[in-house]
Amino acid sequence: MRLTEFWRRMYEHFGEAYAESFAQDHVMGELDGRTVRQALDAGWEAKDVWRVVCVTQGVSAQLR
Repeated sequence: MRLTEFWRRMYEHFGEAYAESFAQDHVMGELDGRTVRQALDAGWEAKDVWRVVCVTQGVSAQLR
């Protein structure tokens, strides 16, 4: 998954303003205690971060 697709899905699920806030501020145990941005910056694959977001945030099946 490309980062552009990852962010498109984040914006679609959360809305553009909240997606940025969530990615910056929400620490997730499933990402080893990182935020979405920290996980991506640490080298996590976008598809793996997206899977965590889907499971923990109830993302609809059509966006998965």
